Amino acid sequence: MNSPIDFYFDFLSPYGYLAATQIEDIAARYDREAEWYPFLLGVTVMNVMGMKPIMETPLKSDYALIDRPRMAKLLGVKLVIPDMEGVNSVAASRAYYWQREKDPALAKKLAMRLFRRLWVDGKDITEAEAVIEEAEALGIDGAALSEGLKDSRVKALLRDAVDKAVARKVFGAPYFIVDDEPIWGLDRLWMLEHWLAYGSWDPA
Repeated sequence: MNSPIDFYFDFLSPYGYLAATQIEDIAARYDREAEWYPFLLGVTVMNVMGMKPIMETPLKSDYALIDRPRMAKLLGVKLVIPDMEGVNSVAASRAYYWQREKDPALAKKLAMRLFRRLWVDGKDITEAEAVIEEAEALGIDGAALSEGLKDSRVKALLRDAVDKAVARKVFGAPYFIVDDEPIWGLDRLWMLEHWLAYGSWDPA
């Protein structure tokens, strides 16, 4: 069996959202599975790398404001730019890992609903209530999820996921690892597809 495509993302990344709209189709075209791993960019970018987020970086933030909508348009995906003040993805990521233990396919659907809540509807995903609302729309037990979000074991699942991402040198989102090949960025999806098609970096 072919090894999976490990897909690392943070719900706070619009590029992660755009990649999420593409990765399952890409995986299917090459007879692969996509394994989804949310992590916290704040840990890798700020704590490990000592950098500021893109939107707090002069010049780069100006470029991002131009780049995000045109990338979405090229992919045929709706994207809004919400107010990100105070938004974090901890509850959303914990909910994903809580559900993944029970039903990985449903966890992916939950991830997509959370992505769309933020990047299509422009609504916050920080609070547990917001995450539970999206989960319940999929038939997930909201009361059970509410308890799960407070469970120390579930909190540890996210911490472990972040630690493993750092150990694998994941530094941005989206980030893909397939056949031990690391590929960073939405704009390198073509490289991911090249590898999946040919299994090498030789020109086609």
